[in-house]
Amino acid sequence: MTSPSKITQRFPAHVSVMHGLLFLVLGSSLVVPAYCQQEALGRYGMVVSADSTASAAGLEILQRGGNAIDAAVAVGFTLAVTYPDAGNLGGGGFMVVRFANGKTTMIDFRETAPSLASREMFLDSFGNPDPQATTIGPLAAGVPGTVAGLLLAHKKYGLRSQEQVLESAIFVARNGFAIDHRLVETLASSKADFVTFPSTMRYFGAELLPGTVLRQPDLARVLERIQREGRWGFYRGETANAIVKESRKGGGIISLSDLQRYEAKEREVLKGNYRGYEIISASPPSSGGIIILQVLQMLERFDLRGKGHNSVSATHLIASAFQRSFADRATYLGDPDVVQVPVTWLISPEYCRERSLTIDSLRFESSTFIGPGEFPDNHETTHYSVADNFGIVVSVTTTLNSAFGCKTVVDGAGFFLNNEMDDFVVAKGVENQFGLSGYEANMLGGNKRMVSSMSPTIVVKDDKPFLVLGARGGSRIPTSVVQVILNVIDFSMPLGDAVTSPRMHYQWFPDVLLYEAGGFDQHALKAMGYEVTDAWETKGKVQALMFDKGTIIGVPDPREGGKALGW
Repeated sequence: MTSPSKITQRFPAHVSVMHGLLFLVLGSSLVVPAYCQQEALGRYGMVVSADSTASAAGLEILQRGGNAIDAAVAVGFTLAVTYPDAGNLGGGGFMVVRFANGKTTMIDFRETAPSLASREMFLDSFGNPDPQATTIGPLAAGVPGTVAGLLLAHKKYGLRSQEQVLESAIFVARNGFAIDHRLVETLASSKADFVTFPSTMRYFGAELLPGTVLRQPDLARVLERIQREGRWGFYRGETANAIVKESRKGGGIISLSDLQRYEAKEREVLKGNYRGYEIISASPPSSGGIIILQVLQMLERFDLRGKGHNSVSATHLIASAFQRSFADRATYLGDPDVVQVPVTWLISPEYCRERSLTIDSLRFESSTFIGPGEFPDNHETTHYSVADNFGIVVSVTTTLNSAFGCKTVVDGAGFFLNNEMDDFVVAKGVENQFGLSGYEANMLGGNKRMVSSMSPTIVVKDDKPFLVLGARGGSRIPTSVVQVILNVIDFSMPLGDAVTSPRMHYQWFPDVLLYEAGGFDQHALKAMGYEVTDAWETKGKVQALMFDKGTIIGVPDPREGGKALGW
């Protein structure tokens, strides 16, 4: 039996263990801004992620001559070590890329349902869904896609070697990193779920304090197999056998053939326009791009600047656009390889204007009376943004769904499995953990990709990259991305203010507007008819970078910390 993660001595809070370790492997050229510095500036490149160690790994790849895809792959694998609640080998995601010549592409590495999955698997004998079965334990896990997706992007578009882009992740897994307050608190909040799974307790059951060094030798060996053997170092052999064994032990249904058959896919991105800016975002099975393009185009006919930032009238218009787009999401979105998603119609300017004209700018309408448009034919996630000196920008969102996914660590491998099966519709109209419901298009089925809210997005101005962003937070992801875009374009905010400014969320059902205290007039919104709830902790967390007169500005979301590093 291989050894679990090793937890060693604690260091004083002022000692940066992770940066000391990275200095040894990455060299003296690495420059790390002070922890108190949120915004970073760069001329040649920028990495913004939820973790300082991962950002440093990506920056070093850029400084060694790698491009943004190389750096994004390095960040992704390093997050699998340092950000176990969301960074992952056992989950999936989407990568959106824009090249210097204007070409765009998307790598879809969304998880798939195991081949044995069926519509009835989460229903009891009376046909009622069991919400815990879709979120806790290996039955909730889809077939992981992260490794296949990152390696596909690297193989097609990277410059540096496979060995180099995995080097930092392996080093940090083997030598350890200092745990911060955020991870200590996140682990503690999930401890009650961890105790059900002996493998999870082996790796993350010990009491942890900020500054504790976490070494993960089993995870390092998994990463070394990927480094040597590519995708087959994960989807076959020792790692694959460990995944299947852990799945079966906990009642899951992932098989060796499911793992061997999994393929990441390259797809076309979605494109639209808003006030002269080109918006590039993820296509299905992500719902994020459709929501972002729909909402922006619905809002284009309104003078949001004139109404005032976060004013009652502006908030009402934005919420009404969200309401209509989420209604369309529930009805039309599914796995594009299985169902016909009417993407062209959903994001067309004509349809979005038609939907916009149904918004009463003065009166609240309950979601009970708002349905999807009529077709003529009838959390846990993390995001990072990267820019390089070749003119390439990359926006990547990856996820396990809930924090630490299904709470099950693969014994002998040291990583968590996802709980993405909860993103399927297990029964028509039944809400998942994010309050999202749906119908036939996203019904659970073997080998299907479940609909996602991930929204890696790139904004282009005058045929040049202008803004790269995305978020974590389940259904709050696209609404957060939209509001940051609006803050920059409509309200002319600096990027730091655009990211940190209070945000709200509204998603059709449940028919409740969530808001961050201090930014909205909740009394006036209530008087208008909205049910409102102060819910700071439920907001999406955005990682963004922006180009401004030859300078790249990177801003991590202070709601979760993170690190922007530029050079």
